[in-house]
Amino acid sequence: MTWWTDWMATARTEGRYADAARRSLLLLRAMTHGETGGVVAAVTSSLPEDPGGERNWDYRYVWLRDASLALASLIAHGYRDEAAHWRGWLLRAIAGDPADVQIMYGIAGERELPERELPHLPGYAGSTPVRVGNGAYTQYQGDVFGEVLAALHDARELGVEENADSWALQRALLGYVEEHWQEPDNGIWEMRGPRRHFTHSRAMIWAAFDRGVAAVEEFGLEGPVDRWRTLRDQVRAEIEEHGWNAARGSYRQHYDTDEVDASLLVLPQIGYVSAHDARMTGTVAAIEQDLSTGSDGLVLRYRTSSGFDGLAGAEHPFLACSFWLVEQYAASGRIDDAERLMDVLVGYANDVGMLSEEIDVATGHHVGNTPQVLSHLTLVSASDAIARARGASTGHRTRLPVHDGGTRSWTGEGERAGTPA
Repeated sequence: MTWWTDWMATARTEGRYADAARRSLLLLRAMTHGETGGVVAAVTSSLPEDPGGERNWDYRYVWLRDASLALASLIAHGYRDEAAHWRGWLLRAIAGDPADVQIMYGIAGERELPERELPHLPGYAGSTPVRVGNGAYTQYQGDVFGEVLAALHDARELGVEENADSWALQRALLGYVEEHWQEPDNGIWEMRGPRRHFTHSRAMIWAAFDRGVAAVEEFGLEGPVDRWRTLRDQVRAEIEEHGWNAARGSYRQHYDTDEVDASLLVLPQIGYVSAHDARMTGTVAAIEQDLSTGSDGLVLRYRTSSGFDGLAGAEHPFLACSFWLVEQYAASGRIDDAERLMDVLVGYANDVGMLSEEIDVATGHHVGNTPQVLSHLTLVSASDAIARARGASTGHRTRLPVHDGGTRSWTGEGERAGTPA
């Protein structure tokens, strides 16, 4: 108990939601394996997203995406040891050929995670099948490269020094991205339908090259910066041509649809576009129109009725996406809207501050696997965004990179960034 109290005492949190953010940071640390440094996505399996349906998954593994984003939350609040520990896990887990990189691993770096069903178990609330393992480990999800490289860039900013192995790994990952950046993928939501060019994934590929450029330009590391800069600009040009829906004034879910996706709310967070930019506010308006579930303002990940995910049934509002919307509201000056939605979201936490993956707004019940790392790390980021908007100085990062015509610039708290070309 003393160890946890001492650990929590070092957290730098401010503002109206500091207590909720501190509890979430504590849960993120609790879901980090003390020996290996792996961060599990959740500690449960097969708690249904759609009670009675088939959307039941095993989340007791380390997704590179979730772990990277959890690391970023811990880094933003000064937890340098956790950053170094997780980087060690990463180096061990994905050492070798970048072509063999998986989107997820076991807690000790296990690579074989075959998905199987347990028909002798009735499932929670009659939700079958009950699954062990997760077939998504074989998927290609291009966005993970951006999330990993962005998290390691954050670690550099915190002062975690690179060594020969860590930078060599990042260069190898960037080399793989150079060769495969044009390929479609399964996307952040692990669609079990055909691979597509998801706009969020394309933006994270852009972020991968961007952090490579920053490593050379800002930290003096060695790398083919001119090539990375050129590829970064090519990815941006592609997104603006194919990922933008001019008729609706919104970015689109993927290049072959006019549907929107809540993952688009991440674009300002990675510095791709300003939260104030008309392209982003137009995207927010489309998400509010298509994905909002009612007066509470919570949002779905995407419309399951579009049929892109290859699964039957529907799902409930996704908490991480709703926290992303809070962050967007705060960053774009809609502070009252941010706090209104944040009040609803933190109100769903249980008696020990835990949140699941989704919420049944009709009953208030937690839905999906729990506690969910993605829900808690986005709560922390949303709390920080509101605190910044209200003038606090929470976290080690007080400015976000925003690119204007391919040039790195910076926006301070509350300032408006330039519009990208």
